Amino acid sequence: MNYLLNFFQTIGQKTLNFFALLGRITFFFLSVLRHSPTSFLRTRLTIRQIYFSGVFSIIIIAVSGLFVGLVLALQGYNLLVKFKATDALGVAVALSILRELGPVVAALLFASSAGSAMTSEIGLMKTTEQLDAMSIMGVNPIARVVGPRFWAGVFSMPFLTAIFNVMGIIGSYLIGVLALKLDDGIFWSQMQSSVDWSYDVVNSFIKAFAFGVAISFIAVYQGIHCKPTPEGVLRATTNTVVTSSLVILAVDFILTAFMFMAN
Repeated sequence: MNYLLNFFQTIGQKTLNFFALLGRITFFFLSVLRHSPTSFLRTRLTIRQIYFSGVFSIIIIAVSGLFVGLVLALQGYNLLVKFKATDALGVAVALSILRELGPVVAALLFASSAGSAMTSEIGLMKTTEQLDAMSIMGVNPIARVVGPRFWAGVFSMPFLTAIFNVMGIIGSYLIGVLALKLDDGIFWSQMQSSVDWSYDVVNSFIKAFAFGVAISFIAVYQGIHCKPTPEGVLRATTNTVVTSSLVILAVDFILTAFMFMAN
């Protein structure tokens, strides 16, 4: 009997903890949105955070996109040879990158680089009591620290995804046209005729925007709520990368399902 009571007590406690966590997350998100106008007024600070979040991630995004395009072109060519449809190589690579790999891989890279940096930076500010000092001076840390970093990540993600997509297509061109000697005109013309702007390109940016919101929010939330110790900052940084990766895949499934059903 005691085992049964302990079981239900454990289940109940975990359920209460889950709803308490959900309430804290919702309250924090609403607080970020409420102080967003104040954050936007700090234009120089927001631009500076966009520079740190977006510009510093361009190299890894561009290089990764190029190599993803190279690999997709090689794999796609070997597969299409069996069906004697090698002329469709550009279409296959472009659709794969725009619809899935571009926003997803770019988001995973962004979470591991810029997302973890946001968490560690805010966590260090909390550890060194800078956030408490701001509150004492009448400066809201949400508006001064969290808001600019959150929106910097949201605005940077679509542009980084666009860079990833372009570099991926360039990589497929290098393999398909320059290395495998496919026809240049057919490569580009079939890609242009098969890629739909409203469905492929716009949906890619919608995914990128959603991923940017998710990654940036998780990063600032983990940073502001981490334990003010070196171990706490390290754990929060790890949680940012792991949680962001899982959320990206879950959000990607949900958005893909809605986009597929809508068409």
